[in-house]
Amino acid sequence: MKDYFLIFIFSFLLFISCQNKKQAVEEEEPQLVDVTFCEDSAMTFCAMQCDFGPRTMNSTAHDECEKWIVSKFQEYGCEVITQKADLKGWDGTTLHSTNIIARTNPEQAERIIICAHWDSRPWADNDPDDSNHHTPVMAANDGASGVAVMLELARALNSQLTTDSLSPSTSDLSPKYGIDFVCFDAEDYGTPTWSGKQDEDSWALGAQYFAKNLRPSTSDLRPKYGILLDMVGGQGARFYQEGLSKHYAQDLVNNVWQAANEAGYGSYFVNQSGGYITDDHKPLNEAGIPTIDIIPYYPDCEASAFGPTWHTVNDDMSHLDKNTLKAVGQTLVQFLYTR
Repeated sequence: MKDYFLIFIFSFLLFISCQNKKQAVEEEEPQLVDVTFCEDSAMTFCAMQCDFGPRTMNSTAHDECEKWIVSKFQEYGCEVITQKADLKGWDGTTLHSTNIIARTNPEQAERIIICAHWDSRPWADNDPDDSNHHTPVMAANDGASGVAVMLELARALNSQLTTDSLSPSTSDLSPKYGIDFVCFDAEDYGTPTWSGKQDEDSWALGAQYFAKNLRPSTSDLRPKYGILLDMVGGQGARFYQEGLSKHYAQDLVNNVWQAANEAGYGSYFVNQSGGYITDDHKPLNEAGIPTIDIIPYYPDCEASAFGPTWHTVNDDMSHLDKNTLKAVGQTLVQFLYTR
C-alpha cells in the first residue's frame, strides 16, 4: 500500500511539473501580429521615387519628390509638417532643405520616431569607374528604400486602423503610441572623396537641424526613442548591431532584433556588432533621444562595408531585393504591435 501511495505522489508531482513547463512554454511563445507588410508595395514606392531621377539638393527632382512624399503620407492618414531650412554644405553651397514629418495619432503625447533620409548623393564618388565620380546617385537603396518602408508602414497601420474601426474584433493589438515618420534631408551631401577633405559634420545636415530645433525637453513632449532606416533594401543585406546604437540604446537594439526573430527574419538581423557609423541617428542620440540605426554591414565586400552599390551609379532599382524590404518592414510591424 505504501508503494502505491509513493507512486501516486510521484505521478502527481510529475503531472504538476509538466503542466508548469507547458505553461512556461506557452508564455514564452511570441505573439505574432496579423498585420502584413507588403514588400511589393514597398518596391513600388522605391520605383516611384526613382522615377523623379536623383533627388539631389536644389534640383527639380528633389522638389517634385518632396511633394509626392507629402501627398502619400497624407493619403495614409498622417498629419504632415514640413521643416524648411537653408543649410550650408561643405563647399559653401546653400542647400534648400526640407525635413518631412508625418505624424500618426497626433493627439497621442507618447511618441516615437521612425526615420530615414530622402535625398540622393550628388556624386558617385565610390564608383569603381573614376569617370562617374561626379555623377549623381539614383539612390534606390541609399535613400528611397528607407522612405519606402516608412510609407508602407504608414499604409499598413492606416489600413489596420480602418479595419479595426469597422470590426473591432479583428485585432486586439495596436501601437501604444504615436509615430513620427521623419524624412531627413541633406544627409548625403557630405564631403566627397575627391575633395581631399574629411568633415563628419558635413553629413546628416537635416537631422542636425531637426535635433537642434526639437520641442522643449520635457518628458511629455519629446519622443521616447527613434529607429533609423538606412539602405534597407539591398541585395544580400544583413543588419548587424551598429556601435552608436548599442552605446545609446542597447535595450532598443535587443527588442528590435528579438522582434526580427519572432517575425521569422532573424537571419537578416545578425546578433553581432557591425562598427560605428556617422549617420542621422548621431544628432538624435546627442539630443537625448535614444536612437538605433538599422543599416547593412557587408564584412567581406571589397568595395565597401556598406555593400557593392554604395555611392555608385549602380545604386538603382535593379540592385534592390524586395525580400530585404520585407524582412525590415515585417520586423518593424512585429516590434510596433508587441512592444
